[in-house]
Amino acid sequence: MSRTAVVICPGRGTYNKPELGYLARYHAGQSAMIADFDAQRQAAGQTAVSELDAANRFSVATYSRGDVASGLIYACGLADARALADDIEVVAVTGNSMGWYTALAAGGALSPGDGFRVVNTMGTLMQQYLIGGQLVYPFVGGDWSDDPARKAALLADVAAIDARPGHVLGLSIDLGGMLVLAGDEAGLAAFEADHPVIDGRFPMRLANHAGFHTALQDPVAQAGRQQLPAAMFGQPDVPLIDGRGAVWWPGACDTGALWDYTLGHQVVQPYDFTRAIATAAREFAPDLFIVTGPGDTLGGAVAQSLVLANWRGMTGKSDFARLQSEGPLLAAMGRPDQRSVVIPT
Repeated sequence: MSRTAVVICPGRGTYNKPELGYLARYHAGQSAMIADFDAQRQAAGQTAVSELDAANRFSVATYSRGDVASGLIYACGLADARALADDIEVVAVTGNSMGWYTALAAGGALSPGDGFRVVNTMGTLMQQYLIGGQLVYPFVGGDWSDDPARKAALLADVAAIDARPGHVLGLSIDLGGMLVLAGDEAGLAAFEADHPVIDGRFPMRLANHAGFHTALQDPVAQAGRQQLPAAMFGQPDVPLIDGRGAVWWPGACDTGALWDYTLGHQVVQPYDFTRAIATAAREFAPDLFIVTGPGDTLGGAVAQSLVLANWRGMTGKSDFARLQSEGPLLAAMGRPDQRSVVIPT
């Protein structure tokens, strides 16, 4: 009996020290695909993803760079999506931020090689321009219960800072119970100064991240459109859920519009991951939500998004924990205990 699943691809910041060797550890059988990615990197004068993955030492300064992290995360995520057990029927694919590029390939709208070209080009451009930065700040408490008033107040603070002369700040990603904010140094510093530290780590700056999903990225979007032709994009094999919560349906997809969204709105407008997960739950009602690797940090945002959507009556963390123990409902492939739920035995 098949299990229906929505596949969710992670974005930047998910390949860290514990993930070193992820491709070699799990995906030796997909060496031909990885070799294609390596060839693209080498032709551009960049270190091959297999070489990066096989390094003896992890350096945040190196592995957080857009021109390094993007290709590595894409390779790991796509290889995971292609390795699922035969009894899993993928009914939709989505992703967070950069994970949208992986989702396009996992869902068939881009070939694996063209998907790598897209993600490596955009990651390289973002590193070259490196305009602005990002920070993360939570609006829910430890029980994950929705707090719309607190969220609205925080976004009002963001708008007020953005209105100050010489300050740029805006919502970058609506990420479950977290707000990812993007802006220039003045805008980010003003938010940090105005808001208390939570759990000893928030507001948390994200290393080597630019002001993604804001108008700051206009030059990157324009350069990407010049380098990546619309002809690369085709009809998806399965429905794709984008960063607005909109669905791109197989056989009915305007591929020019998909290119335009991917290298336009998706780059310069806020990414609503929370809504994408709500759409995935309500539109497709899968048995399982599968978060590909690398890493497992996106699992919390998926779980929080399901709670915020009141999926299956969940109103807090304890409800999710109960359903997860009965299910499971969520499988993060970056966690060995959950990976075993979705890979062939």
